[in-house]
Amino acid sequence: MNLNEHFDQRVVQTASEAVWTASPLPGVDRRMLDRVGDEVARATSIVRYAAGSRFDLHRHQGGEEIFVLQGVLSDERGDYPAGTYLRNPPGTSHAPFSKDGCLLFVKLWQFAQDDLQPVRLDTTTSAWYPGLVPGLSVMPLHEHDGVNTALVRWAPNTQFNTHTHFGGEEILVLAGIFQDENGTYPAGTWLRSPRGSRHTPFTGPEGAMIYVKVGAIGARFLTPA
Repeated sequence: MNLNEHFDQRVVQTASEAVWTASPLPGVDRRMLDRVGDEVARATSIVRYAAGSRFDLHRHQGGEEIFVLQGVLSDERGDYPAGTYLRNPPGTSHAPFSKDGCLLFVKLWQFAQDDLQPVRLDTTTSAWYPGLVPGLSVMPLHEHDGVNTALVRWAPNTQFNTHTHFGGEEILVLAGIFQDENGTYPAGTWLRSPRGSRHTPFTGPEGAMIYVKVGAIGARFLTPA
């Protein structure tokens, strides 16, 4: 199936619009955000594990990126509580499960062929760095070949400059309310803006925290066979 497969179009999906679809394994459901392909697909999803659910051992030929939103994800390598950022490079395998349930942000088949460095990052203890304007803090998560991923923390009533994303931009609002001239995006909102898109983001009294990836639209990723 294809969903939001036209990457030259802006997409906004709020948590209230979420549609959950069962995966092939019991207890694991997906809120599909974009997808190109069938069960093996280039995909971006929110994945929900019920308590005691698990996936069989499987290999990620195109790589897997995970941000743990709630609960604890586990596999044979360890436990990954909320706030953990994971990258499982192309060719790696694991058998994930969740004892008490968890909620994940997952991206599949969005790795460059030479992006082979595993990442296990606890963002609850990692350092924040000053952003480009007062009130903005940035935590870099990953960079490879012009594709940058970070957490960005917005203090209340922070205003950013008008800017252009030449390689596109993807945002998941993790907390608070993120805004720009196009709309207001509460926690759980996913946005994808095309190459060359331009906006002037800001926050109100609630502030916000976002996951943001820039440069990925049009990047050369591995593709499912």
